[in-house]
Amino acid sequence: MNSIIQVIEDEQEMANYIKDVLVDEGFQVFVDYRGLSGLNSVEKVSPEIVLLDLNLPDLDGRTICQKIKAHDPQIQVIMITAEGSPQDIAQGLNLGADDYIPKPIVPEVLLARIKARLRSGGKIVQQLRVGDLILNLTTHQVTQAGKAISLTAQEFKLLEYFMSNPDKVLSREMILSRIWNSNPDIETRVVDVYVGYLRKKIENEHKKYLKSIRGFGYMIQTPPD
Repeated sequence: MNSIIQVIEDEQEMANYIKDVLVDEGFQVFVDYRGLSGLNSVEKVSPEIVLLDLNLPDLDGRTICQKIKAHDPQIQVIMITAEGSPQDIAQGLNLGADDYIPKPIVPEVLLARIKARLRSGGKIVQQLRVGDLILNLTTHQVTQAGKAISLTAQEFKLLEYFMSNPDKVLSREMILSRIWNSNPDIETRVVDVYVGYLRKKIENEHKKYLKSIRGFGYMIQTPPD
């Protein structure tokens, strides 16, 4: 059976264009032009992938993404953003989206992103690895070169976020939103403090993982082979 893809996009011309591209590639496609009906369709047809417009008139795409992930975490959600600004992207990813595609849609990019998500199989990852640093999502154990590292709950969440996004720059705002749920009582400086805690535990003079990106945030680097 061909993979099922749900398109939730209020611009009908755009939605139908996406459908045509996907149908030509052999996908089974369902289209909804409104958020609520799209969400109902997702719950009925259980697609492998949902292409979700971030800005919908009747139900915000962020809310839909959260509801989809609550219904079935294995459904892959690819956000479609009008401008693809860092803020839009960060909001989508922080709410559980698996990927994003900026408008205007480029068919080759769209198909490549979809096929990449399908290759992952939507399987829940049990273990993250960056170099000799391993984080087990089931046991909550972290090891480096086989040696156990003790982390607090917040340190573990922060490291998990970094290791889930290797070689990607994460802004302080993105980190604060994901780890501290954008608590208004917490300043972005807390991110710097906790990155410092992590560095003391996972780095030494020979191994450096966390890189500061001046004026923006941090990234975890994959060591060269």
